[in-house]
Amino acid sequence: MATAVASWRDSYKGMSSDNIKGLVLALSSSFFIGASFIVKKKGLKKAGASGVRAGSGGYSYLYEPLWWIGMITMIVGEIANFAAYAFAPAILVTPLGALSIIISAVLAHIILRERLHIFGVLGCALCVVGSITIVLHAPQEREIESVIEVWNLATEPAFLFYAALVITAVFVLIFHFVPDYGQTHIMVYIGICSLVGSLSVMSVKAIGIALKLTLSGMNQLIYPQTWAFTMVVITCVLTQMNYLNKALDTFNTAVVSPIYYVMFTSLTILASVIMFKDWDRQSPTQIVTEMCGFVTILSGTFLLHKTKDMADGSAALPVRIPKHSEEDGYEGEGIPLKRQDGMRSASH
Repeated sequence: MATAVASWRDSYKGMSSDNIKGLVLALSSSFFIGASFIVKKKGLKKAGASGVRAGSGGYSYLYEPLWWIGMITMIVGEIANFAAYAFAPAILVTPLGALSIIISAVLAHIILRERLHIFGVLGCALCVVGSITIVLHAPQEREIESVIEVWNLATEPAFLFYAALVITAVFVLIFHFVPDYGQTHIMVYIGICSLVGSLSVMSVKAIGIALKLTLSGMNQLIYPQTWAFTMVVITCVLTQMNYLNKALDTFNTAVVSPIYYVMFTSLTILASVIMFKDWDRQSPTQIVTEMCGFVTILSGTFLLHKTKDMADGSAALPVRIPKHSEEDGYEGEGIPLKRQDGMRSASH
């Protein structure tokens, strides 16, 4: 028994200070973004009661202070999410985005009086258990002294091959599949968003590291690599916004959200493992445990979305819905990927 305990202590050395900072920022981000959806929905309902609803093409919510409070709360959450990538590996930060679903579901139950099914509670519990599992076994953040070091990682053959595959797949989807299958096959739009999203997160992490080093006294803004990563982020985010809007406008949010969360998070973890070699610093047991935690979160996410339909009294969910048919013009349950869903809300 003593030998087993000693072995466990040797394998688990605790979280580094950077990982703890990243964890706190990621949790704060989930809280702010989860809460922002509830505040914005109340603002939309209040504005819709006195003007044209957002779902009917109205913009009366722009004059509603409550909606703006929700937007500001979301922006704070997005900034915290951005900063989290500067301190902790993507394999720790990205899956924790599911916690915003829990925050939103619980607050909707308390504030909006939206019924949370008993299996929804179980879904929340699964997300929490999965998140704790990942947090306890996440790899330590890699020590990086310059944005050039990140650039060198991004230009290694393995990641260049991954990036080339992603770009090729995106172009094939956009030019070959979107015209014929975009409106009928949900995986086309979501595939584009998820593939591009994995590259955007790697670039966001690079920019976050550059800003962290700059604020600590080592100016990284003088390097062209910093601005190259910035251009990649802008290009990727604009592409994601475009095709995520198309997906949400064509298919039901309760279908889009969990599928998008699974694909985006899986591809982001894969990109991080290839680029930052997260798993090189871990034992096989830790890697398998992380994957079990991730699958647990996925199970909780799907359960939450499925029981949302049960709470609404519908047994089955149509995959395709008419444009602007969702209540109040707002998809309250669509939270999984924080940055992109937040940007979509801003575009209404």
